[in-house]
Amino acid sequence: MLSYREIRADLDHQAGENSLRIAHSVAADPTVLAGFTTSDGARTIAPVAESVRQATSATFVVVTDLQGVRYSHPDPALIGTSLLHDPGENPAAVLSGGSYVGVQHGSLGRSMRAKVPVRDAAGRVIGMVSVGTLEKTVGTELHSRLPSTFVPPLLALALAVVGTLLLARRIKRQTYGLEPAEITAMLEQREAMLHSIAEGVITLDLDGCITLVNDEAQRLLDLDREHVVGRSLVEVAPEGRVRDVLIGRVPGRDEIVLFGHRILVVNHMAVEVRGRRIGAVITLRDRTELEALLRELDDTRTLADALRAQEHEFANRLHVIAGLIELGRYDDAVEVVNRASAQNQRLAARLVDGVSEPILSALLLGKVAVAAERGVELVVTTTGEIPGDLDNPEGLVTVLGNLIDNAVESVVHAGTGGRVEVAITTAATELTITVHDSGPGVDESLTEEIFRHGFTTKAARDGRRRGLGLALAGQEVRRRGGWIRVSNAAGALFTVMIPLTEPAAAQAVRS
Repeated sequence: MLSYREIRADLDHQAGENSLRIAHSVAADPTVLAGFTTSDGARTIAPVAESVRQATSATFVVVTDLQGVRYSHPDPALIGTSLLHDPGENPAAVLSGGSYVGVQHGSLGRSMRAKVPVRDAAGRVIGMVSVGTLEKTVGTELHSRLPSTFVPPLLALALAVVGTLLLARRIKRQTYGLEPAEITAMLEQREAMLHSIAEGVITLDLDGCITLVNDEAQRLLDLDREHVVGRSLVEVAPEGRVRDVLIGRVPGRDEIVLFGHRILVVNHMAVEVRGRRIGAVITLRDRTELEALLRELDDTRTLADALRAQEHEFANRLHVIAGLIELGRYDDAVEVVNRASAQNQRLAARLVDGVSEPILSALLLGKVAVAAERGVELVVTTTGEIPGDLDNPEGLVTVLGNLIDNAVESVVHAGTGGRVEVAITTAATELTITVHDSGPGVDESLTEEIFRHGFTTKAARDGRRRGLGLALAGQEVRRRGGWIRVSNAAGALFTVMIPLTEPAAAQAVRS
């Protein structure tokens, strides 16, 4: 609508300017000026005015004298009549020497016209020229311009509408038909869920770069979300098995990795949308406390099995003693009782004297019983006294327990019988533990690999994962600033050196 009005106003202005030029041209025409000096000016002026009207786009060219009598008009019947009687006509200003451009209602209808005075050689006003174009003529031109004026914008508008519809359809398809408010709600829900769940989540793009890290993943992997998002996971993850599992190089579900003091369960899953891979999702669960509980449960079960075996053994001894008493061989019965009691008391006394830490003493007594139940002789010797105020004795339980379990397993798989020797030596500044078994030993090429998590030469038993015990032992030793090594000497020989803290070292020296 605004464009229509602007075009109409422009056409009116052009018509007015064109009429003004024509009027000035007619007013200065010598033939027209000469006609004013004759007795019958209309005969001279009318042909000139008509020829000008036909040669231009003007609807009428009217020439009058000072009394408004027409010397020319498109309607010959009006020649010789005065226009002063026409409604709306007021030529006084023009006859006074001025000019006029505007819209008026004349004898032919409403028109855009221009009026200028006719002057003689002396400059006196002797008449007036009125040139105009009817509004319907301007309207006709306007209508002829409408297609070229409005079709391109309308066509552009139609194309814009079609493009908008296609774009909206594509966006709808990409957003699964969700509205903006629904997308906002889903994003808020996703953020709330990801950062509140107790499972770590990391998302990767096709290039392996991190696109999202939630709060739990930050905590488990000690990451700084602001500095890792956008970086490659290979750059962020530590070298070794942790990185291999996180980037998916190690296949499988619920892979267990060691990271610092934590035991993590990791899953690396590819993500596909509409059959096209878009990246991967990594989930992490902290299994540290659960794994510790499982190991305590295993130790308890093993000890329970050993106690049941000893129950049968003691039942058999009681039967022997009861039989000897019934036979009246009282001295032999006393000797059997003393021999069994002395053996157990010597072992307990030796451990209590050499190991002040009760947790370690209990562990060794339990392992002796378990080994005996499995047909393996476990011999424990101590040199010096293990301090009773060791830093985190449960960590030493992890080291010693895993080494003994590994040695017993090796002896059992080698065949019936066998021997495991455990030596604990306490010096002024360090604690040394050696575990020597009579098994087949360790392949020389694997002496470093066996302390890497996930490595094992044994088959899984009862669905249990293997390859974690020695890795935990090695991790604990390194955490304490020590070292652990393995060599072959008629079987496998594991050696552990752990520096003592200052209070513990002082107690060891006093002992």
